[in-house]
Amino acid sequence: MTLLRSIIFVIWLYGSMAVIGLTLWPFVLMNERHVWTALRSWGHATVWGLRWIVGARVSFEGLEHVPEGGALIAMKHQSMLDTIAPALFLPRPVYVYKAELGGTPVMGAYLKKNQIAVDRGGYAKALKSIVRGARTAVAKGGQVLIFPEGTRQEVDAPPDYKPGIAAMYKDLNIPVTPVACNTGLVWKPKGLIRRPGHVTFKVLPAIPPGLPREEFMRELQERIESESQALLPPQKRRKAEPVAAK
Repeated sequence: MTLLRSIIFVIWLYGSMAVIGLTLWPFVLMNERHVWTALRSWGHATVWGLRWIVGARVSFEGLEHVPEGGALIAMKHQSMLDTIAPALFLPRPVYVYKAELGGTPVMGAYLKKNQIAVDRGGYAKALKSIVRGARTAVAKGGQVLIFPEGTRQEVDAPPDYKPGIAAMYKDLNIPVTPVACNTGLVWKPKGLIRRPGHVTFKVLPAIPPGLPREEFMRELQERIESESQALLPPQKRRKAEPVAAK
């Protein structure tokens, strides 16, 4: 039954994306703000499908911490849902995407409107491209969403935070709002299966600008990891690493 529900959900997920994307495209051509209308519509459709097809509920906490206007958002990344649901609590989410995705049907046309494409020319070139795009997006009132670990992780995987977010934090000199989640409980990083359950996105208080690089990275990781682990049932939480003897 789980496999059947998962297959039906995947059909719903991509089918709704195609229908919403094609229906709203004429409005996007008139005004790019309708990119966010489409993202929110797909987000609602996805959450509906998870609830009524899979049996998984989605909730949001800490919405009082959602920034107004241009901002940097750093989120835990455990599933594809993390790239869809933020449109339901961020006014103007701006995603960083691989440039080649701009050629995909429906989605590519939307991405190229007001999201941030990454040049695949090595780390330094890619980072400069992201920082430049983030600077423009924030100036226009967008909330740039970054996954500090770079890729989806299992719920019990050790943290692997990359320094790119620190470069953006320093360059833009604005607060960074962390977001914890436990989406991996119902939607694994890879594979077809979606399971019943209850997932939560929790927006945390912003980290103020101006911290030294090491202090910022330590604070960001500690906040996201501790809150994400707290959202898991005890048996799913990552085992604490032994403290080295001094």
